Amino acid sequence: MTDLTLAKANTIIATAFSKAAELKLKPLGVAVLDAGGHLVALQRQDGASFLRPQMASGKAYGALALGMGSRRLETFAKDRPHLMSGVGDVSGGRIVPVPGGVLIRAASGALLGAVGISGDTSDNDEAAAIAGIEAAGFKAEG
Repeated sequence: MTDLTLAKANTIIATAFSKAAELKLKPLGVAVLDAGGHLVALQRQDGASFLRPQMASGKAYGALALGMGSRRLETFAKDRPHLMSGVGDVSGGRIVPVPGGVLIRAASGALLGAVGISGDTSDNDEAAAIAGIEAAGFKAEG
């Protein structure tokens, strides 16, 4: 099955939290969005700051909105700040162009959604997202 179900989203989150424990990361917020940018699942670990869920959602939303992982989105924002400003405006400020937003793809390459994680360094957030996506049987595009 290649659908991004609630069960698959929960697998992504549980694995991301396990990866965070393994790497001794700070508490995370994890958001899983479907291909239309709709929330499938969202969790915040105990001790994570109250904005982590919104930041995680913004990373995932930005990846979906522009069709690229938020690591590439960060570079895009640096190279084309005026365009990124406009994209931020039309999105209502929902886009967070910082690594930690990773696209979820089926084996066929079809876009299924995105995961956003916030709480530790951007590199660590991204690593936890990739681990979760792969554990759910999907391909990660960071």
